[in-house]
Amino acid sequence: MLHKAKKTNVSAGMILWLASSLSAVAILPYVTALAPGVLAGAAQEMQISVSTVIVISLVQSCILLGIATFTGLWAAKRLSLGAPLIDAVLNKRPLPYDLKKTSSHVIAVSLATGAVIYVLEMNVFSSVSAQLAIQSSEIELWKGILASFYGGIAEEIQLRLFLLSGIALAIRYVANTMSSERKGAGDLTNGVFWTANVLTAVLFGLLHLPVTAELMPLTPLFVTRIILLNGIVGLIAGLFYRNRGIEMAILFHFILDLFLHVLVPVLT
Repeated sequence: MLHKAKKTNVSAGMILWLASSLSAVAILPYVTALAPGVLAGAAQEMQISVSTVIVISLVQSCILLGIATFTGLWAAKRLSLGAPLIDAVLNKRPLPYDLKKTSSHVIAVSLATGAVIYVLEMNVFSSVSAQLAIQSSEIELWKGILASFYGGIAEEIQLRLFLLSGIALAIRYVANTMSSERKGAGDLTNGVFWTANVLTAVLFGLLHLPVTAELMPLTPLFVTRIILLNGIVGLIAGLFYRNRGIEMAILFHFILDLFLHVLVPVLT
């Protein structure tokens, strides 16, 4: 039974790793279109060709995503989190929840979140959003669609499965060490979860700063926009991860990115 559980974990990890690695390939056209000078600058600095820079970047991404995937699954298992849908399919068990109903709910929340973010963009951060809109308006829609796979799959594996799980596990360990009342191995209290979720959401915003710095100066308003808007996304994705697993966090983020990178540009 233990051997079967380990085999399932490895299989689930391979599925998520493959999906995230493919998404790392998918985002390349969007990145090169949004910041064309980044790859050329890196190639010039390293004195190699742009194609070599791309290959090195992809290999590095795949290695890091593999570490994030398998380490994240290890940590998630100890918190009673993880990938319940994939586990159910691999073990030929009934799905843990109504997939159609849950997916519809996640999609609805994604669209509502996208609408809130769009309103904030247009009314609170209009000055910086207008500059970004001009740059992104020249990017073909198919590149935005492909980029959405990276946001949904790779970012959720790195941020929710790996980082949130790791932070929560570390916080619980420290709390148990300092407390005389030890929690069980599978317990994830609200306090531990929300601390980890908020920290991960803030880090999610901060991790966008290096890329966006290539597009325009990091003014206080611009930094606030990045942290706040990405933080909102991170908090909601964290909730879906806790309540429905990494698969629904991925779906939420993917649909949201489609809304922001594909639907909004078409409508506006």
